[in-house]
Amino acid sequence: MRIMIQVGASEARTHFAQLLERVARGKERIIITRRGVPVAELRPFQGAIQKNAQEAVKALKAFGEKHPLGDLSIREMIEEGRM
Repeated sequence: MRIMIQVGASEARTHFAQLLERVARGKERIIITRRGVPVAELRPFQGAIQKNAQEAVKALKAFGEKHPLGDLSIREMIEEGRM
């Protein structure tokens, strides 16, 4: 679930870098208001999120190729971790 906050235009102008950082983390959307009326929305760019996910999958596959499980299965490792 994404958190949505409202920020006045003057506060957004003053703290723009921090607001961008919060939004870049992907968990917040920020509504910018002028005199209490919503006028804009700052939200993560969907293409960036997709690209990061694709890069993460690629990195996991590369890690798996360099570190084989041998005779173990993932299921066996999960069961062992539960003990």
